[in-house]
Amino acid sequence: MANTIPAARPRVPHFSSGPCAKRPGWTLKALSDAALGRSHRAKIGKDKLKLAIDLTREVLQVPADYRIGIVPASDTGAVEMALWSLLGARGVDMVAWESFGEGWVTDVTKQLKLADVRTFTAPYGELPNLKKVDSRTRDVVFTWNGTTSGVRVVDASWIAEDREGLTICDATSAAFAQRLDWPKLDVVTFSWQKVLGGEAAHGMIVLSPRAVERLLTYKPAWPLPKIFRMTSGGKLSEGIFQGETINTPSMLAVEDYLDALGWAKKVGGLDGLVKRADANARVIAKFVRENDWIDFLAVKPKTRSNTSVCLKFTDPAVTALPADAQAAFAKQVVSIIEKAGAGYDLGHYRDAPPGLRIWCGATVQARDLKALMPWIAYAFAEAKAGLKKAA
Repeated sequence: MANTIPAARPRVPHFSSGPCAKRPGWTLKALSDAALGRSHRAKIGKDKLKLAIDLTREVLQVPADYRIGIVPASDTGAVEMALWSLLGARGVDMVAWESFGEGWVTDVTKQLKLADVRTFTAPYGELPNLKKVDSRTRDVVFTWNGTTSGVRVVDASWIAEDREGLTICDATSAAFAQRLDWPKLDVVTFSWQKVLGGEAAHGMIVLSPRAVERLLTYKPAWPLPKIFRMTSGGKLSEGIFQGETINTPSMLAVEDYLDALGWAKKVGGLDGLVKRADANARVIAKFVRENDWIDFLAVKPKTRSNTSVCLKFTDPAVTALPADAQAAFAKQVVSIIEKAGAGYDLGHYRDAPPGLRIWCGATVQARDLKALMPWIAYAFAEAKAGLKKAA
């Protein structure tokens, strides 16, 4: 029987894992109040930046005594700011199970060249043994949600209550879709272009009182670039956490973030955002249960991401292929879907195992994911038929 082309397509076929889909109903009119042509140092600019910080606190339910700052260079800039400013005071445990976590390991071991570093890693699809991590006496660096593996930590129960070190958490694909255990986290970073679908280039850094104390009592042995400095004259640069950014932000991007935060409040705040992402992930889980040729990259169901959902092909005809041929097969599936206009940017991350990566964050509509699933089945069947012809 011929493979049937699906009758419907997603209304919004945007499933990229960053920049992610804009919030439902978004148009350029949402940016009409942007402070364009005005200085970010002017009252109008500072007020909007401060509002972005305040709404972030409200929606993410950040504790009142934690400071929130808008920083350069997206989540990457925020993480680097934390690593270069805070590490070195004591030993550090690095936890990684996908490409971004591995990147932080490289920065700490080969760029900062810290002497007392322990690394805990796991292959794609799995988590390291978190019980071996010494979160009580050492600093800890980890990602909450592995964007390129679709594997997340279940919770923060493995982090000690009476810790002496700091926990630095890259939460860029978790914030606004997964509940973060704030009392267990000292530094949290994320960007605007993930769960809320904002524009790229700006990062957020959230500091606990313990992180602030480290900043004030510890001076790294290396020089810090201006864009990493959070202190001046031995005091915290409080302006950073009131909207006085280190460098010039895009006020157009700020307006877009404000729009996304306003939408987040309308859909129920953090509770509503988590609910939407969970519902989206269930659409894919149902599809996986109904098709034996595809599965989650995440080995344990509890660790499956509800945002960056990563899938692998399990059909013997595909798994028997050499690694490069498997990657080519996955790209062919993605190409068929994209050419049909049924889904964009579904390919696996370049360092990840071959397969699909589908963004399920809160700005994605469940109905669009439901419409996408038949196209995945269609594209897989077409690509597999191509294998048979080639053989």
